[in-house]
Amino acid sequence: MTTPFRMHTVVAALSLAGTMLLSTAHAQNIKIAMVIPTTGALTQYGDMVKEGATTAVELANAAGGINGKKIELVAVDDACEPKQGPVAANRVINAKIGYVVGPVCSGAAIAAAPIYNNEGVVVVTPSATSPGLTEGKNYHFIFRTIGRDDQQGPAAAKFIAEKVKPTKVAVLHDKQSYGQGIAASVRDDLKKAGINVALFEGINAGDNDYSAVITKLKSAGIDFVYYGGYHPEMGLLLRQSAEQGLKTRFMGPEGVGNPEVNAIAGPAVEGMLLTLPADFAANPKNAAIVKAFKDNKRDPSGAFQLSSYAAAQALIESIKAVGDNPAKVADHLHKSNIDTAIGNIGWDKKGDLKSFDFQVFQWHKNGSKSIAAK
Repeated sequence: MTTPFRMHTVVAALSLAGTMLLSTAHAQNIKIAMVIPTTGALTQYGDMVKEGATTAVELANAAGGINGKKIELVAVDDACEPKQGPVAANRVINAKIGYVVGPVCSGAAIAAAPIYNNEGVVVVTPSATSPGLTEGKNYHFIFRTIGRDDQQGPAAAKFIAEKVKPTKVAVLHDKQSYGQGIAASVRDDLKKAGINVALFEGINAGDNDYSAVITKLKSAGIDFVYYGGYHPEMGLLLRQSAEQGLKTRFMGPEGVGNPEVNAIAGPAVEGMLLTLPADFAANPKNAAIVKAFKDNKRDPSGAFQLSSYAAAQALIESIKAVGDNPAKVADHLHKSNIDTAIGNIGWDKKGDLKSFDFQVFQWHKNGSKSIAAK
């Protein structure tokens, strides 16, 4: 009667030991959260960021991880919604994750940033461009691997003033942190350049009919439109303008640079102008990285894939340098320059990149883009 008891005891002990070994092995993984929209209207941007971070982590793990420890990515959904930003942040904190690639959208990032900063979670966003994320906040744990709208806006305005040379411009926006911020930056710089901004107006994101504002554009004799916002509304503006006979060129920020805009706008998308980060995928130094993307059927040339890759790179290289300690990682990022897929980058006291290059592209109806000449 005692033998079965001993056997059960041995089996139980072995089982417990195995569980402890598995738990220990799992605990040795270094977790990085990807705070991205996996639901809502802007999931494509989440896909871009996921592709970049995933490729960076795969290559790092294949090279031995971080000092022998594997890196584990954990996706957390914030739907790119400001109300969901803090919810996602608390999920990250409750999961005891000390590092984040994301959030993707400026509104959600701005809403969540105080929580991350107060809890000592290092955040590197590859896509949130609103100055409001960092300006005047005195955050220590919030960083970007993309430029700000007050860098992107002047690049757009300079191109409009010097290349397009319109006589009467309308600047529209989606009434949200990102869209309105970039639109205001463009408007202000156009005015400084002596360009007539005849209309500055918000539209409601998520609406299906923009005929009223298009009628207003036609009546005002507008010959160029800048729209601050994302691709769903830009696509509708382009298509409905063509349907209503408004023959004018449109331009937007990197938020409109999504292949889905073609499905919404149809042929009317041809010639749309937009600012995007420089085409880092064309840099010969990134050939191995680009190959890794393509080997996994991922697109390295989208708006945020390589800035996301760089965000993960920055975290991985910093953890390698100072250990798995978010406070030390934040200190390291503030005082270091790191070689990444977007170049050798460094940050100022606010966590913003010291420099970043936005370029103007022309979008085509087949979903491709090319450098815009005029």
